[in-house]
Amino acid sequence: MKTVILIPARYASTRYPGKPLAELTLPSGGKKSLIRLSWEAAQRVNGVAEVHVVTDDDRIADHAKEFGASVIMTSPEAENGTARCAETLRNGQVEADLIVNLQGDAPLTPEWFVEDLINAMKQDAEAQVATPVLQCDPLTYNHFVEDRKAGRVGGTTAVFNAKGHALYFSKEVLPYIDPDKLPDSDIPVYHHVGCYAYRPAALTAYTSWGISQLEVLEGLEQLRFLVNDTKLRCVEVEGKGRVFWELNNPEDVDRINSVLKDL
Repeated sequence: MKTVILIPARYASTRYPGKPLAELTLPSGGKKSLIRLSWEAAQRVNGVAEVHVVTDDDRIADHAKEFGASVIMTSPEAENGTARCAETLRNGQVEADLIVNLQGDAPLTPEWFVEDLINAMKQDAEAQVATPVLQCDPLTYNHFVEDRKAGRVGGTTAVFNAKGHALYFSKEVLPYIDPDKLPDSDIPVYHHVGCYAYRPAALTAYTSWGISQLEVLEGLEQLRFLVNDTKLRCVEVEGKGRVFWELNNPEDVDRINSVLKDL
């Protein structure tokens, strides 16, 4: 199964313009951009044939080429990372049996998250798309709750059935837990990790369906698959002591820097 990793990156983020070029502080005190750290995370994944940064912005493209990344340019019309990946397939810029979308705002994604995702797709013939989910530790759960109380849109939660197939994704904290019933550990809330694996047919179908109302309301591209009754497998991964968080808002820089210090 030929697997290719694509790292979609756009400059014009509503919540954080120029996000891929944001600099994060390393344990050595040096700095690297968000997109470079995401690319380096992709390089650590075993069993991958190619890794490409996919963007419509010359600033991101030029920066990525400076640190040695392969870059595929796409049109500015792509409404999200999945559509950007689909465009590379449609234009013949990528050929693969499995395409992994490792979003450029998730530099803390451990390589085993992606490896588990790829293995799950090999084993689950029903699944047309897969994405990792991570059970929330108390710290991550508190980040979710703090963001919602402050009116910020932070990470995404996932709800799935007994087979691991997705029921829903939301930027709200789902399921709701009464604070008086919140357990000290094994919190039954799953953090959606910003990574997907697609079979080519599912990725091709994605852009033909058009934008769904739910994805507009939630701002979550993966809901288009659920609206169109596509099996999307949630692959539970282990943190192994690693705290995972995406860079969604400027406030997340400090959170990610604090994790990088412990790596």
